[in-house]
Amino acid sequence: MTNKPERTCIACRKKGSKENFIKIVKNKSGEFKIERDKKLDGRGAYICKTNECVEKCAKTRSLNRVFKTVVPQEVYEELKNEFTNTEN
Repeated sequence: MTNKPERTCIACRKKGSKENFIKIVKNKSGEFKIERDKKLDGRGAYICKTNECVEKCAKTRSLNRVFKTVVPQEVYEELKNEFTNTEN
C-alpha cells in the first residue's frame, strides 16, 4: 500500500492532496508562476482553493516567507485572479 504525499496550505496549514490546492512555483531563473499544467520545475508552495486562504496569503505575504525573497505584488494579484477563474 502506497501513501499519497500530503501538501500543506501556507495560509491555514490545512493538509490534503495536491488536487485541493493552487500551486505557485519559483523556477531557477527566479520567476514565479501559477502551475496550471502540473509540469513546472522549481520550488513550490500550496494554497487552498478558498477565497479566505488566497486573501490571507496576500495580506500576510506568506509567499515571501516560503520562498525567502520578496515576491512581487503582481504574483499575489495573479493568484487572486486565478482563484476567481477557478471558482467560476
